[in-house]
Amino acid sequence: MHQPLMINAGDTAWVLLCAGLVLLMTPALAFFYGGMVRRKNILAILMKCFACLGIILLAWAIYGYSLAFGRGNGFIGGLEWAWLKGVGAAPNPNYAPSIPHSAFMIFQAMFAVITPAVIIGSLVERIKFSAFLIFAILWLTLVYIPICHMVWSTDGWLRAMGVLDFAGGCVVEINCGVAGLVSALILGKRIGLTRPTLHNLPFVVLGGGLLWFGWLGFNAGSALAANGIAANAFVNTNLAAAAAAVSWATIEWLITGKPTMFGTISGVIAGLVAITPACGFVEPWAAMVIGFVVGPLSFFAVSTIKHKFGYDDSLDAFGVHGVGGFWGMIATGLFATTAVNSSGNNGLLLGNMALLKTQLFAACFTVAYCAGATALIALAVNKLVGLRVSPEEEIMGLDITQHYERAYTMLE
Repeated sequence: MHQPLMINAGDTAWVLLCAGLVLLMTPALAFFYGGMVRRKNILAILMKCFACLGIILLAWAIYGYSLAFGRGNGFIGGLEWAWLKGVGAAPNPNYAPSIPHSAFMIFQAMFAVITPAVIIGSLVERIKFSAFLIFAILWLTLVYIPICHMVWSTDGWLRAMGVLDFAGGCVVEINCGVAGLVSALILGKRIGLTRPTLHNLPFVVLGGGLLWFGWLGFNAGSALAANGIAANAFVNTNLAAAAAAVSWATIEWLITGKPTMFGTISGVIAGLVAITPACGFVEPWAAMVIGFVVGPLSFFAVSTIKHKFGYDDSLDAFGVHGVGGFWGMIATGLFATTAVNSSGNNGLLLGNMALLKTQLFAACFTVAYCAGATALIALAVNKLVGLRVSPEEEIMGLDITQHYERAYTMLE
């Protein structure tokens, strides 16, 4: 006779706290992005981020969680937990045996919220609010949920292959980065960009600092217990962010002659992105290497590649999240070790080429699936309601034309 699963108070408190930290990341993202746009568009950014907290949380409870983590096939779950039926105080042994099932569900909900919110960074200053709402729901349903199920569900296809993605390299970072790039290409460039749009650098730094703080819950909370793996992920998250901040600022200093605050906080975010899939599987020295490498990678993606190809990935969701997430998945295949996490695997550095191949396949599959599905969604929404505001509305600003509000009393 099986013993009933026992709730661990420490694990439960830790995961609920981390769910709160990840929730904080969405308002933090709103300010991080909001400071980068022109003052006439900051409220539109905040509104879209808070809209995700509303509509995505509800969709997750109604059907999203069940499709992502419920029993199904290798690609999608079923509806046994729709409307959170059966998701209560008892633990689920398949995912988190020491915490309430509802705690696991709400922790995962916050990941579902922030992922479409990151895509906003590629679409700012020109997308209709109504179009974004439809896009976000369709993208959650057709892109985020299937990838989440494939990577993290107990019967997921990619999970069965042995993919290691501790906190969302494929599920969150590559997914939102690629979606941002594809959507930006379909949406087109902003009108009249003759100068930088950044209007409030302190907002950017405040948002970035709060993202760093929240990311500790994002990564360390993914251990789903207050244990050594959570502590390792916590340490690695900080070290990678620090290393990427230093490497981004250094290369910027060497190339332009000055290190900037904007570059440094961008490096922090790139480091957090890159360590996300690896944080629960690698040693601290590897986390520092991952951070040091992603700084230059993302710097060149946003300063050179974007301008060379001429796409308007407005706030660099692809250059930071897409590029950083891809590198993080590959780095996991290089540096993972069972000495850190026995449920993981050894990477190439310990002689296991197979893990690197698996990680590369998962990253490439996510790119291909997300790009194709996102393109279809964006084109469908454009056909249905039109993605873009009129040129007159874009010039006036989305705050006043979409929401009839102004962030500041002084006109631009």
